[in-house]
Amino acid sequence: MSDTSGLKKKVAEVRRHSRLLVRELDVVKGVYLNSGYTFTQCHVLFELSTDKSLGLMEIAERLLLDKSNTSRTVKKLVELGLVKSRKAAGDGRQKFFSLSAKGEKVLRATVNLADDQVANALDNLSDTQRETVIEGLRLYGNALRKSRLQSDFEIRPIQKKDDPEMASVIREVMTEFGAVGEGYSINDPEVDSMTANYRHKEACYYVITKGDSVVGGGGIACLEGGTDTVAELRKMFFLPEARGVGLGRKLLRLLLDQARKRGYKKCYLETLDRMGQANKLYLKNGFQPLEQTMGNTGHCSCDKFYLLEL
Repeated sequence: MSDTSGLKKKVAEVRRHSRLLVRELDVVKGVYLNSGYTFTQCHVLFELSTDKSLGLMEIAERLLLDKSNTSRTVKKLVELGLVKSRKAAGDGRQKFFSLSAKGEKVLRATVNLADDQVANALDNLSDTQRETVIEGLRLYGNALRKSRLQSDFEIRPIQKKDDPEMASVIREVMTEFGAVGEGYSINDPEVDSMTANYRHKEACYYVITKGDSVVGGGGIACLEGGTDTVAELRKMFFLPEARGVGLGRKLLRLLLDQARKRGYKKCYLETLDRMGQANKLYLKNGFQPLEQTMGNTGHCSCDKFYLLEL
């Protein structure tokens, strides 16, 4: 995250509005809308109403809670008669939980309270403002989710010890998308020695790790056959477990910043049309499609080309 004054101001604004929202939703009080039950208890009821029967770990994962806290909450709901439990067939140690008749009644009353609160709030907004609120909540919720998931990963400069794993990632992902054979970067000699090939001042390569494993990476270097003001985005690949959580955008922004620091004025890349998510990422971040290649990369099997003014 860039530490600019503009971003700091936005962070302060979001936090201020979040505090007000939390207070208006009665979260500070700890009781959900005067229902007499805690937010956590009500969220358990919500989840059980959706899936009818869930195990303890499933509930914990959905509520983003640890098992012990979830266990205490569910136990209390059972004591209150809102939730009932049954042992799993063939495994007496595992239990499944579902709403009791009393729990369904409490849930209906709570849902009515929540619906009234939202309806009364939306009544103060125009149709356009309502859509803005819904879209804003969706975007912010998704951003918070990605931020949480990203905390399991680290982006750092490549080290020599990473070379075998990064080579494996490159080959696995390129094979997944059928990018094998003549004219693809899978055959580049640098694949097995990324650290040595990206250690000079005009280039850099970063890996994404999860625990002790390399799960992705990407780099920049001067475009072969181009001018010294044009960088090429190179070998940016992610294993499936590193996709869909915003790491592509995060790594791309880091690499573009590194390209600017190295004096590059433009950034070029080649990819494949069938790599749909990658193409969307580049377009969303300002890359413009080109009709033909630039430089002389030797990757004649690529069919999509992009350029970004830095």
